[in-house]
Amino acid sequence: MLEAKKVNYAYTRGRPVIFDMDLKIGDGEFVALLGHNGSGKTTLSRLFMALCHPRSGEILVDGEDAAAAEPADLADKIGYVFQNPDLQILADSVYEEVAYGPRVKKLPEAQVKEQVEGALAAMGLTELRDSYPRLLSFGQKRRLGVAAAMALCPRTLILDEITNGQDALEIEGMMAHLDKLNREQGVTIVLISHDMDVVRRYARRAVVLSSGRLVYDGSPAALFDGTRPLEQWGLRQPAVCSLAASMDVKAATVEELCELLTCDKKEGGEGACA
Repeated sequence: MLEAKKVNYAYTRGRPVIFDMDLKIGDGEFVALLGHNGSGKTTLSRLFMALCHPRSGEILVDGEDAAAAEPADLADKIGYVFQNPDLQILADSVYEEVAYGPRVKKLPEAQVKEQVEGALAAMGLTELRDSYPRLLSFGQKRRLGVAAAMALCPRTLILDEITNGQDALEIEGMMAHLDKLNREQGVTIVLISHDMDVVRRYARRAVVLSSGRLVYDGSPAALFDGTRPLEQWGLRQPAVCSLAASMDVKAATVEELCELLTCDKKEGGEGACA
């Protein structure tokens, strides 16, 4: 469980970026952390990882104060994928990069191999296992970061803009695997994203920050129902919700939209999805 209690944070000589934040993320949740650039999303995630510490208030990980912790102390609990994938690259091959964390934990080599190969396969990187990581494309580097975090088998994954630089098939494969980890193994997912269609499809809770303050905490369906000031918060409606609104109906999924547009059976005709 991750919890922020009355947290305030400001960078050195800078203006505050987190204001009086109260937030609790329970085990097994799939949460989208949203907001405009500079809203405090990445800062909050760094606080949870003990990469920085609050000026006031508490950050708790599994009920323990993270103020005295170092990021390495939390590696078994939280896997963190940076927005800039180059910040995490340490090794000279894709395989060695993903194996680095499990080997630091001194796992048996057979277990390292199993966890690394599973993570590479899940992120579509098996054929690149011998490649030099810094020569990968931006999108491949992002998936490498996710694979490296997954190989440690943490109970929580915090993923910062991992869908950037990915094509539709890559996003589908990556998110489907994360969804499976969440539903079948209870891995907590915290997804920082500007991709509202991904949020709509996979997240079951949305948390929105604006200028360092919590302004929304609820379901993605309610967030995108047309009654919230999304533009003010730096967000937009997912494509299906926007299309539904243009037709003067409300729908959170393609299936809902088709159902709403299905014609009632009439004399001499069959209903059809428009």
